[in-house]
Amino acid sequence: MSRTLIIYSTVDGQTKAICDQIAEQCKSDTQPVTMVSLEEAQSVNLSYFDKVIIGASIRYGKHRPELFQYVNRHRAVLNGKKNAFFTVNVVARKPEKNTPETNPYMKKFLQLSLWQPQQLGVFAGKIDYPKYRFFDKFMIRFIMWITKGPTDTSGTYEFTDWDKVQEFAKAFSER
Repeated sequence: MSRTLIIYSTVDGQTKAICDQIAEQCKSDTQPVTMVSLEEAQSVNLSYFDKVIIGASIRYGKHRPELFQYVNRHRAVLNGKKNAFFTVNVVARKPEKNTPETNPYMKKFLQLSLWQPQQLGVFAGKIDYPKYRFFDKFMIRFIMWITKGPTDTSGTYEFTDWDKVQEFAKAFSER
């Protein structure tokens, strides 16, 4: 039996929701699972765990700087474990940008990170206009207008392919 740690970096909660789904899959395979935010992970002893998954969202075209600080600082320990990384972004709603090989944010992560994860995943996120503050709503709507996405600010648009999340979790739990 292996112990799994899932770390999430989220802005609006979709990455955490994806991690919840992954945790359920891992638990169903009788693996103890601990899930923490990136902030909480700073005080977690990685050596206790056999497997580590890190999931991170994009906001305004970037992963949070704290993500790179964390993975770069802990890359030696991460490399000694079964590990995976996934990114969550709305660009991944497009079929030509929803794989680790084609997603620009995954490519950028791999360029900037000293850690090179064993398993990679890319998931489309969610736009929840009613939850956003004025500035975020305006900026995200503008980005969606440029990229031909949904611009009706009264709506919520979930693009996450939950079957793909399940496949990723199953592949990880079988490793």
